[in-house]
Amino acid sequence: MVPVLAVLALAATWGGKPGPVLVAVVAVILGAAVLAAVHHAEVVAHRVGEPYGSLVLAVAVTVIEVALIVTLMVSGGPGTETLARDTVFAAAMITINGIAGLSLLVGAIKHGLVSFNAEGTGAALATVASLATLSLVLPTFTTARPGPEFSPGQLTFAAIASLALYGMFVLTQTVRHRDFFLPVTSEGSIVEDDGEHAEPPSNRTALLSLGLLVLALVAVVGLAKVESPTIEAGVAAAGFPQSFVGVVIALLVLLPETLAAVRAAQRNRIQISLNLALGSAMASIGLTIPAIAVASIWLDGPLTLGLGATQMVLFALTVLVSVLTVVPGRATRLQGGVHLVLLAAFLFLSVNP
Repeated sequence: MVPVLAVLALAATWGGKPGPVLVAVVAVILGAAVLAAVHHAEVVAHRVGEPYGSLVLAVAVTVIEVALIVTLMVSGGPGTETLARDTVFAAAMITINGIAGLSLLVGAIKHGLVSFNAEGTGAALATVASLATLSLVLPTFTTARPGPEFSPGQLTFAAIASLALYGMFVLTQTVRHRDFFLPVTSEGSIVEDDGEHAEPPSNRTALLSLGLLVLALVAVVGLAKVESPTIEAGVAAAGFPQSFVGVVIALLVLLPETLAAVRAAQRNRIQISLNLALGSAMASIGLTIPAIAVASIWLDGPLTLGLGATQMVLFALTVLVSVLTVVPGRATRLQGGVHLVLLAAFLFLSVNP
């Protein structure tokens, strides 16, 4: 019922200026709509199976993220020119260090030593690093325009390159080398079906969830527009930099996916957790940047994509640590703890740059 309730709330508040009580109610409904969207994405994902399931969930979460970014950018206000960069970078740091780190820690605490497929996870990490460098690092050093911005031609190239990389990865994950992204045992053998899952839903149930997923996504887009002034005012009232709005968006969008990854880690299916983490980071960059590039045709003002010095240091350290985590194909709670400390550093420096 949540997607239906969210659409009704959107119809009641659209175009108006709700008071504080109604804003709080809408915020609760917005959070519930995000959870509902991810739940129905998981139902569809369970129907199509792995690794398609992780892909469906990642794309659904990215649609929500793009919707929140565009709606806040359209509303205008200070700091909107960097909102896309701040949100995408926050999503990358939260997924790589937060979701992956927490999954490794939870899995290692419960099972001692967790195993995953280094070939598939390494390929995903390489794609994420390439996407982030092309879209978020290079704008800081290009000279076609002053400041950390792409020229229209450069932005077009970055959008096409992002789509190409994401498309190649999807083909690799779902067609050519699907076995690289399936859970493995400690001996390295692939686990096609561990018998711990419920039976896949029927076609009717999956189609119903697909319809409710679309309904929930529409509601999230609209309710985010209603809540955008409150989000920006709340960040300003807390004394945080305006860039922290992007972190708030990323935290809101990725919280349900974090829960899904942790549940997989508790079942000792770390590969699914890493598929979710890196797949979300990849979709966040590979789909958001092209969407923002198209939206920039109608948006006024500059579009700042280049990272600052502190952000680039954190990103470089994250990639280095991630490579060292992935290469062995297994991890202990230490690796999870290191990634979580990097996430804590990112969050701390976001509010105290």
